[in-house]
Amino acid sequence: MNKFRLHLSVIAIFLCVLAYSPAFSQSIPQNLSGINVDDLSDGQIMQLMQKAQAMGLSDSQIIQLAQSRGLPDSQIQKLQSRVADLRKKSGGTNNAMGGSDTSRQSSRKLNYTPDTTNILKQANPYDFFEQLKPQIFGADLFRNSNRNTFQPNLKLATPVNYIVGPDDQININVYGNSVADWSLDVSPEGNINIPGVGVLNVAGKTMTEVAAIIKSRLAASNYAIGKGTNVKVSLGNIRSINVVLQGQVMKPGTYTLPSLSSVFNALYAAGGPNDVGSFRQIEVIRDNKVIRHVDLYDFLVKGSQKDNISLQDQDVIRVPSYKVRVQLKGEVKIPALFEVLQGETLQNVLDFSGGFTDEAYTTRIKVDQVNDQQRKITDVLEKNYGSYIPVRGDKFTIDKIIDRYENRVQIEGAVFRPGKFELKKGMTLSQLIKNAGGVKEDAFTGHGSITRLNPDNTPQQLSFNLLDVMSKPSSDILLQREDSVTIASIFDLRNKFNVTIKGEVRNPGDYSFADSMKVTDLIIKAGGLKEGASGKRIEVSRRVFDSDPTVLNSKVAQVFSVNVDNGLKTIDANFSLTPYDIVSVYSLPGYEVQKVVKIEGEVLYPGYYTIQNKNERISDIIKRAGGLTKSADVDGSSLKRDNAAVLGIDKTKIDTSEINQERMANFQRLQNDYNVSSSNGAASNASGNNGASKKDSIFKPRNNYIGIDLRKILQNPGTKEDLILDDADVLRVPRLLQTVRVNGEVLYPSAIVYSQGKSFKGYILNAGGFSPNALKRGAYIVYPNGTVQGSKKVLLFFNSRPKVKPGSEIYVPQKPESKGNTTQEILGFTTALASLGAIILGILSLNK
Repeated sequence: MNKFRLHLSVIAIFLCVLAYSPAFSQSIPQNLSGINVDDLSDGQIMQLMQKAQAMGLSDSQIIQLAQSRGLPDSQIQKLQSRVADLRKKSGGTNNAMGGSDTSRQSSRKLNYTPDTTNILKQANPYDFFEQLKPQIFGADLFRNSNRNTFQPNLKLATPVNYIVGPDDQININVYGNSVADWSLDVSPEGNINIPGVGVLNVAGKTMTEVAAIIKSRLAASNYAIGKGTNVKVSLGNIRSINVVLQGQVMKPGTYTLPSLSSVFNALYAAGGPNDVGSFRQIEVIRDNKVIRHVDLYDFLVKGSQKDNISLQDQDVIRVPSYKVRVQLKGEVKIPALFEVLQGETLQNVLDFSGGFTDEAYTTRIKVDQVNDQQRKITDVLEKNYGSYIPVRGDKFTIDKIIDRYENRVQIEGAVFRPGKFELKKGMTLSQLIKNAGGVKEDAFTGHGSITRLNPDNTPQQLSFNLLDVMSKPSSDILLQREDSVTIASIFDLRNKFNVTIKGEVRNPGDYSFADSMKVTDLIIKAGGLKEGASGKRIEVSRRVFDSDPTVLNSKVAQVFSVNVDNGLKTIDANFSLTPYDIVSVYSLPGYEVQKVVKIEGEVLYPGYYTIQNKNERISDIIKRAGGLTKSADVDGSSLKRDNAAVLGIDKTKIDTSEINQERMANFQRLQNDYNVSSSNGAASNASGNNGASKKDSIFKPRNNYIGIDLRKILQNPGTKEDLILDDADVLRVPRLLQTVRVNGEVLYPSAIVYSQGKSFKGYILNAGGFSPNALKRGAYIVYPNGTVQGSKKVLLFFNSRPKVKPGSEIYVPQKPESKGNTTQEILGFTTALASLGAIILGILSLNK
């Protein structure tokens, strides 16, 4: 529902924009019903997407807008598909970067302020559907967003045929024996006033004529022109002229332009011909006479500006409507609408478009023609391109060549040069293999296949014997078009051969098998033997293929024993490995790595000690550490043992690939529990008595601590309580503690001063008592040595609490969450009880 409301809101806003934005509604084509999305290039679609992105419109809004402008549903689906495909292909958006205009100092300027009111500037930003329509050839020349296009160059030398008029500026520079420098404006009457010389009429004269008149008057006024004195006459600031553009231009009207402007300047100012304007029959009218016909195609196709004449004041440029316009689409370099003059042929139009693309089908062109009341399709053959006269409304479609090969065969697999090859007449399979460089050494010679097309293009499979094809001409096969040959490799038809080595090598694992491979070769590949490895009794297990499934004790593997000397030479030189053999290297029987334990706390010499004997015990290490100090808490001593040792795993020989998965899972679980307990213990210690939250102070059992009774161990050394030490054991003898910590579901978890004789309940009360969520019967105590003791139930309603010792931690667990019975459950219980009661009553009534 929310998504539906969002869509309604977007549509409403969109319609409001259409209603209240005249520029938006006027600039977008009102009718897109004639658009065929298949005719649009990817470039046109990308321009549409980029313009929409610049406006902040999404792809879905583009589709909605197109639909509102009459684009048919079938074309809407095609447009959606094209947009989606281009989004996938596009790695980013292209931003049009517009350069800023740079002001330059010029010696010649306009003598007026240009009128830019009617000049067509950038295309309306909402006009992003324009490129969906067929483009008119040459229209983009006048609709370029670069405002400097076709602006007159005021720094050019003055044209000799330039006609001087009012508001022009004439620069006169006299140098030599006489020196003078004048900049004289032409008056409305067409005169200039030369100081000391007089008034000269220059209007309507060319610059050549003006220069001659000025030199003549100066010579008559005692300036020795040509006798040591020279004069230079040039045009300074220029005037404006008014030019009328009428007919089928984008913005007809009267334009104020620089007097140096040409026909192209004026057309650009008016936006060029509109959608029905002619590009080839533009008239320049002066004094009510057509003085020039302008064909813009001369400039667009050839770059010729022979018709780009200079304009004069009050000139009229008339753009009539076109007479014949045709469309070229498909595989031409410039698909567009082209104007055709009388006598021009289809070949001329093709030349205007730049010719065919590389993949164009040039044999014939389809023409969609207007024929009286309906349309018809006509084919124009290539030989008739120069004689076919295009007529009004012709639409020429140039198709692509067919994606099909007339003489292709392919070969892949175990040949030296797989790929596509030319099918020559009478070519056979053996010749194709030869062209592909021959078969590789690993080719499977017993079988090959050819995938061939039937007459109806359905595939069929042909098999052949590669050896026979290469050695017997009678077995060779004649190839056909589009045959695809496959020659398999022997490596493709079997599992990869490898061997495995485990145990006392530096890099155990799987390695590639090679013929005649020895055990020592595999050991060297595995990085050699470890320090404690034994070269004797290396075991090699091998697969069997003749096991009897009907016999209970049938063999499932062959096992061999191999000996290797110190120089890694196999004593049995004839023994070689086979694929999938498993080699196991064992350690020396007497090899041991030093095992170190740590004793800390209240002993005379705390620190690290190396285990000397396999049966060294706690009492032995206490004795080696000098015994206990006077402040030692014997009852609080603890033994911390690594989880691997708890599980009975020798850490020096751990190989994760050889340990049972279940045992490793247990090892990981215990390790995680230890990490949790360590972090929670640290948080609890940091909280102290400062009212830390119960959640942070919950005590977790330290599952890697072993509860010991050091007092009994020292009194009776060598007994079962006196544990044998293992690598990385940590024996801790704490200082006598004077506090008891109470955690869990009590009102104020805290550390309380130990008082001899105080009961378990007394310490609970000192912590505020049980909380409402406390599971009282589950309360237990953890002694400093790591042992745990819980509460015991005495009789029916009484609990026996354990004795509290200094340094102990009391923990009160939380009650399990109880789920209240629902109405349906209560009704079920009631029904069951009622049924049970009815059954009992029935039995009683029968007994009576």
